[in-house]
Amino acid sequence: MSSTTLDAGKAIKIHGHVSATPEMIAGLLGGKVSDTVDSDCDLAIFTINPAAGIDSQTIDLWRGYDEYQTPRMVLISVLDGVEMDFDDGVLIANRVFDQVVTPFLVLHGESGTPIGTISLRDLTTCDYSKNPPVIEPADSELIEMVQDFREEYLEQMEGMDDTAFAAGIIFPAIPINISNRLGFDIVKRYLDLLPSSS
Repeated sequence: MSSTTLDAGKAIKIHGHVSATPEMIAGLLGGKVSDTVDSDCDLAIFTINPAAGIDSQTIDLWRGYDEYQTPRMVLISVLDGVEMDFDDGVLIANRVFDQVVTPFLVLHGESGTPIGTISLRDLTTCDYSKNPPVIEPADSELIEMVQDFREEYLEQMEGMDDTAFAAGIIFPAIPINISNRLGFDIVKRYLDLLPSSS
């Protein structure tokens, strides 16, 4: 079994079109890029570049994991200066995979650069433009802006707990940006919910 840089002991397979940089993400997570379904992996991660969409091979791989109820996660690249964004990636994933959940939304700086996230669970923000990233409560204006998204997320999660992800029942979609590491701490928290490989 392969291990991950973020959490040793987990076998992670990374799937996705080359435009979504699966090789780079695999390197950061200690996973292995694959073009086949691995029934023994602990987690299948699907990478999406919203500007490029999702190819049919990746869709077939997603469907291939249904039989095994493998935990799956969708990582959506949020890039500087790209028109298609996280919301577009979520819409694509919902259309061609299964319904995903979005526990975090992307926050942009004044120049439009993705610099942070807001948690729809506890309404905290994380500013990745600072080193180390700064976590603090969201202000009232931002809370009001995300209220509809939060209600939808909480409705999706009603009756679910942290075991739903490990059981392959819910599929989180997480925004990531390789240059400032936005979202990779979130991926680690989900990895921590998985049992270690034997």
